[in-house]
Amino acid sequence: MDIRAYNRVAWDREVQRRNQWTVPVSREAIAAARQGQWEIILTPSKPVPRKWFPDLEGLNVLCLASGGGQQAPILAAAGANVTVLDNSPQQLEQDRFVAERDSLVITTVKGDMADLSMLSDQSFDLIVHPVSNVFVPDVRPVWAEAFRVLRHGGALLAGFSNPAIYLFDYDLADRTGILQVKYALPYSDVTSLSEEERQRYVDKGFPLEFSHTLEDQIGGQLDVGFVITGFYEDSYGEEENDILANYMPTFIVTRAIKTQEVVYG
Repeated sequence: MDIRAYNRVAWDREVQRRNQWTVPVSREAIAAARQGQWEIILTPSKPVPRKWFPDLEGLNVLCLASGGGQQAPILAAAGANVTVLDNSPQQLEQDRFVAERDSLVITTVKGDMADLSMLSDQSFDLIVHPVSNVFVPDVRPVWAEAFRVLRHGGALLAGFSNPAIYLFDYDLADRTGILQVKYALPYSDVTSLSEEERQRYVDKGFPLEFSHTLEDQIGGQLDVGFVITGFYEDSYGEEENDILANYMPTFIVTRAIKTQEVVYG
């Protein structure tokens, strides 16, 4: 299966379903951002701390696998020069919609988060990367490419899933409220599910997901030369039916700084 092609179509479909990560920000949010009152989220609930951001005026920002008309328009309205890269044309269309609606300049690029060959070395001052690397089988090339296109001293702000969320049988949990371990980590919709289970996902058009170890998520950033300078955890809000969040945070956000030459190989 061509995972990238499949997930491109699946995320185009999620736009039609109004998945929470596909709904553009409001005119009011853009107007507030122009006045310096703004925030973005990379995980479901907690805003990224403002102290993690440099002054955005004139900054070159890459919103990596971040289509949907959310982070990119806010940062553009706050003064940044924003490029948003995403695998889904419909997600990018959401960013273009907000840009046209609110007279913003946003560059949109259809591409693979693990292959930024169309972008020059050291061309961005800041990268924001919401929970999206769950849709690629191998996360380490994502970190290597982010490091390459980031200028020295620049920051990568990345949200990702805690891999523990993939351990459990959620069909059972939905029926009984019981969390029972079912899958070994790292999890993959392609290899961890039975053929029948996977076909149900495909028939519904859901994007295919892959867990990644913390060694690859956090260690992978360190291995390419990043230094992690910020960390917090998050979960879905109370309105979401997330039984595991009653016991542990289910998302992680890191702030990483580029301080040395790439050592990834």
